[in-house]
Amino acid sequence: MEMASFAGFIETLFYILFYYYVFKFLARLFFPYMVKKVVQKAGQKFQEQYQNEQNQANTKDFNPGNSNVSKPRENKKVGEYVDFEEIE
Repeated sequence: MEMASFAGFIETLFYILFYYYVFKFLARLFFPYMVKKVVQKAGQKFQEQYQNEQNQANTKDFNPGNSNVSKPRENKKVGEYVDFEEIE
């Protein structure tokens, strides 16, 4: 079994630092470009969704007296009511 040497430790440390700074440098170059692309794609998706919603709203005939329109129910029963009394 070989023993780890101080020179090997320094070499490994050098490689770790070298790759860290190379990655940091490349990230500074490409990160703004990638963020810009992601924001543009998200903006396009939001715009498409908004246009689809507008098209659907324009094509539907809304009649408030129509029985086909479902009204939200107010049956939100969470639990039963318990009345507590204070005991002295």
